[in-house]
Amino acid sequence: MSNNFYNQNKKFIDKFIHHALIEDIGEIDHSSESCIPDNSFKTAKLIIKKPCIIAGIEIANKIFNYFDSNIVFKSFMNDGDIAEVGSIPFTVRGKAKSILATERVVLNTMQRMSGISTTTKNLADLIKKYDCKILDTRKTSPNFRYPEKWAVKIGGGLNHRMGLFDSIIIKDNHIDYCGGINNTLRKVEKYLKKLKNKKPALIIEIRKLEEIKDVLKYNFVDRVLLDNMQSEKLKEAVKIINKKIEIEASGNINISNIQEIAKTGVNYISIGALTHSASHIDMSLKAT
Repeated sequence: MSNNFYNQNKKFIDKFIHHALIEDIGEIDHSSESCIPDNSFKTAKLIIKKPCIIAGIEIANKIFNYFDSNIVFKSFMNDGDIAEVGSIPFTVRGKAKSILATERVVLNTMQRMSGISTTTKNLADLIKKYDCKILDTRKTSPNFRYPEKWAVKIGGGLNHRMGLFDSIIIKDNHIDYCGGINNTLRKVEKYLKKLKNKKPALIIEIRKLEEIKDVLKYNFVDRVLLDNMQSEKLKEAVKIINKKIEIEASGNINISNIQEIAKTGVNYISIGALTHSASHIDMSLKAT
């Protein structure tokens, strides 16, 4: 799974690594240049300080080797494993200057990703007995979206669209700007005809149950997004739609109400908090 995500998004992840290292190192690491000899070769180990679903081991390897291809990376765990306090997911050996230069980017990335994967796993486990999947959103950190969405998958969630370019999601503002759902979907239909065989997935937000019948008239809609609806209204929507198209629920869904939402029969639950509110996991890279 993890390798597949990297292979599918290699261009974006490599670009992230490149810019993250430039941001932190700039032209020179004055700290290491001031006291570490060029011929100093050392070993370091990653130590987990808080239980988590570990995420970022693969990208950590790529960060180290992007900066210095001679660094030897030895992993003892895989992304998605349960890490306890004191766990050592990997060790690295190479030039001391290279390890010190890449340390902070690796830690920042893994701490963030592991927090997201842990949050996702906790929520996914709550609804695993239902026919419902957790989705992330575009509420991600600028320039850090791909590692964050990678972490969601490691934690057992699914990725929504990666950006505005790979699916069509018609939200409330689109509908208001176009003057209603029917006006909007007629315009979308014309646009889709221009795309011919390259039609992306199409999701439209519903704010009132009465709008569902209008949406069902258009056979190119793949999913409806029911935002901030109480469980009783979600049940009504599920009954009206009757499996004709997929249903996604979103808005203020958390650990206290996710099971109630999943019970309604919706296919997906999208949660922005997976990425915008997950706590970082404490860990450190220590010299050995």
